[in-house]
Amino acid sequence: MIRLEDLAIFVCAADNGSLSAAARQHDVTPAVASAAMKRLEGELGARLLARSTRSLRLTPDGERYLQHARNVLAEVNAGRDAVAHGRRVIGGNLSLSAPSDFGRNLIGQWLDEFQAQHPAVSLQVHVSDRVADMYRQPVDVAIRYSAPDDSSLVALPLAPDNRRVLCASPDYLARHGRPRSPADLRQHNCLRYVLSDTLHSQWNFFKDDEPVQVQVSGDRTCDDGELVRRWAVNGRGIAYKSRLDVLADLRNGRLEALLEDYEGEPSPLHLVCTHRMCVSPTVRALRELLGERIARYLKDR
Repeated sequence: MIRLEDLAIFVCAADNGSLSAAARQHDVTPAVASAAMKRLEGELGARLLARSTRSLRLTPDGERYLQHARNVLAEVNAGRDAVAHGRRVIGGNLSLSAPSDFGRNLIGQWLDEFQAQHPAVSLQVHVSDRVADMYRQPVDVAIRYSAPDDSSLVALPLAPDNRRVLCASPDYLARHGRPRSPADLRQHNCLRYVLSDTLHSQWNFFKDDEPVQVQVSGDRTCDDGELVRRWAVNGRGIAYKSRLDVLADLRNGRLEALLEDYEGEPSPLHLVCTHRMCVSPTVRALRELLGERIARYLKDR
């Protein structure tokens, strides 16, 4: 396999008429430069330079190959420049994964605003509660509740203090009454959520910083959080949802918060990517805008 550093030494030697000069410019010894030329000529099966202790000239094969070598190095440098430019500007294609409720009910308007501010950005949005495999699927960044299980992923906080809230519709509460403690939930129809094929039927609360756990049951489960929210709004049972997902329903009375003397389970929201080097100016700008809009949304009355 031809090495780029060998090509660079060959071009530099041809331009300077000296292998020693090429060695100096590339900060290597003459022996290393000579080895690079031997390696390149061995790969090509051709003599590129006719050289002695005092002179150096291109052979006919060397003259034919020189422009190809220049083109290769130019393309590599152009690619490096393009990547460096991309690391400095906000733009390009960005593939984003978002959970069901958040993706359908909140993020749309904020992404509109983001692209209005940064028209060079092209977005591809995947809305699903199934956790995307960021190493196998074409997803650049993902919005996720809770910290990722994979410690190799980078999680940038969007709503670090977000928690779950227990809620039900006024109609459901009129028919079945209000639970007064987590234990009372055993007597209610609880709308359970499935994530990554795991049924979440143990609901956790906190009272005076002490955890309180209850095993719940009900006649419906779903792997789509948005459908669970709709069931709750339609009076089908009690849901335990991220406050971000049901805040609009709580504010307009479609849902009522329950057990407010208990603290809900933490459900921090993050923007997740695979590596620190993936946190481009575009990703940083998106995180900044989403963080600001989420904070404002949680604060607004």
